[in-house]
Amino acid sequence: MQKKKRNLAPYWLILPSLLYLALFFTYPMARAIALSVWDDEAVLPLRAEANLESVESGRLHQGTQVEILGQQGNLLTDTLGDETNLLTELWFNVSGQDVDGENITGWIIETRLRVREEAEDGTPLLGTIRRRLGSNADPLTTVYAEPGESAAEIGKVEASAEMQIVEVATLEVWYQIRGEEEGQTVEGWAPSRFIQVFGDEVSGRIDRGTTGEFTLGFFEKMWNDRFFGPAVRTTLLLMVIIIPTQFVLAIIMALVIQARLKFNSIFLYIFAIPLGVSDLAVGILFFSIFTQNGLFNSVLQGLGLIDAARPYLTADTRNWIIAAIWLAEVWRATSIVMIIVVSGLQAISDEVLEAAELFGAGLWQRLRYVILPLLRPSLQVALILRTILALQVFAVVIALSGGDVVTVLANETYRQYFEFRNANVASAYALFILAISMISAVFYLRAVRTQQEIAA
Repeated sequence: MQKKKRNLAPYWLILPSLLYLALFFTYPMARAIALSVWDDEAVLPLRAEANLESVESGRLHQGTQVEILGQQGNLLTDTLGDETNLLTELWFNVSGQDVDGENITGWIIETRLRVREEAEDGTPLLGTIRRRLGSNADPLTTVYAEPGESAAEIGKVEASAEMQIVEVATLEVWYQIRGEEEGQTVEGWAPSRFIQVFGDEVSGRIDRGTTGEFTLGFFEKMWNDRFFGPAVRTTLLLMVIIIPTQFVLAIIMALVIQARLKFNSIFLYIFAIPLGVSDLAVGILFFSIFTQNGLFNSVLQGLGLIDAARPYLTADTRNWIIAAIWLAEVWRATSIVMIIVVSGLQAISDEVLEAAELFGAGLWQRLRYVILPLLRPSLQVALILRTILALQVFAVVIALSGGDVVTVLANETYRQYFEFRNANVASAYALFILAISMISAVFYLRAVRTQQEIAA
């Protein structure tokens, strides 16, 4: 019997969807979660000696207060980046004569040698030993076998002695520090780039570490952010006042289109105009309406309701800004809900509506007992979509308030990422928005169910 050949076409068709989910959903989601709960710079390992190959002598967490016990230069082998606390020393490998007139070759720190001659590319070629100032200062300069004052001394040279510069080496300063971790004293060496030294030069703090750990600290920073509370309250307030208004208007607009009146398509085109306007453009449009010289003041003055133009979008008129955002969002996004409702209405059989009308049901009764129950699947989609969009309100808020007088969660996510350069707290904000979206979606799916879903 010939074995039936497996049809692989469905698997090939679903493969692009799986790749899309992996690249544009799963990976970004995993990265966002990792950023919000994993601190890459939480712990700094200390070394027993001033080099990375030395054994670890202990660990201190970021922010720990430390005591500076000493410092030492260590050859810098990696590429210098934008390091805030990095402290380096420049050493010259020189060749000349020592105090006894003998030839000597070794290393001298930059502060003890004045460069007199350079090549065209800036490479130092010749220098002279600087003279020490002060009556008690040693007039001689020490030459070391290796770059760094911890190396062996091989001789001394006099002030003003001429030295040929053979090589240049950059050393990073390492600090010997001592601090407390969980009640235990920890002591060791760490590069200067990870230590913030205070003005007294004998104390400091761990600025950042090199080892990560799980933490809820970024969520704590989000909770304690002074803008978090106002952002949550404003976002929830906008959801409460925008979504019901949009659904009422969307259902009315959809019923007007479904009534098949004369010039019915014109209504659809007019209602759909806001779909072609961007969020920012809508914000700018309504900003121009509510300015002191805008349309709103002109209308009120024309009707004799006010004597002089008033400012409505200021720090003292927060409620007017909320009202302007509400009007802008209702005008901008009601069309999205309307299209979903129109699609749902078109799926309702005309025979059902005619039967309800035949049995004496008026418009309100048909709407309440026939149309809305049959529209529940469409309403579920519209509610979930509109709630997500309400949580993402950003450009309109920025255009109307600048993001300071009135702020929302999306604006605080942007503020943390762009202004404060804190991707971890920004990810915590993003996950908080996601959590609200998921909770509201589950609520809508449970609250707005069809008879078949309730029976199941």
